[in-house]
Amino acid sequence: MNVVGQVAVIAAVAFAASGATALIRGAPVRQVFCDPAKLKPDEVCLSKVIGEWKGAVVWVDARPREEWLVDGVKGSYLWNLDPKEDMNAFAAELAPVLLENPRVVIYCGDESCGVSRQVADRIRELGLGGEIHLLYGGRRALEGSDLLKDSSGAP
Repeated sequence: MNVVGQVAVIAAVAFAASGATALIRGAPVRQVFCDPAKLKPDEVCLSKVIGEWKGAVVWVDARPREEWLVDGVKGSYLWNLDPKEDMNAFAAELAPVLLENPRVVIYCGDESCGVSRQVADRIRELGLGGEIHLLYGGRRALEGSDLLKDSSGAP
């Protein structure tokens, strides 16, 4: 059998196996599962923010401006670490808001994004905000919620 034939057989077997797996197991689960018992001390589950806190938080998006404009949380503020952005402007805009609100929830792309932790550290260093939390799962945890702007970028 030539190389093309071998590749075709391997692809056919892989395709059949993936199809069988999809039929037996169903579609992949894409939602973020948050176990409060496994969270770091400053992390929070979306269910707690929505349920227990009734959404009474200041949302801070640590992703790039372009992403925040497209599908950030409605009413959220931008504070990222992009060197093209003005860090002092972020602090000046958010200082009065953060000082008046007891809880801040910062999120970025997903649970492996470290930018939200760095933004939280900066907010703490400036003495802004009382409780500063990181959303476990980041932006992925918000998918399917009514908290997000639509993809048109409308607030």
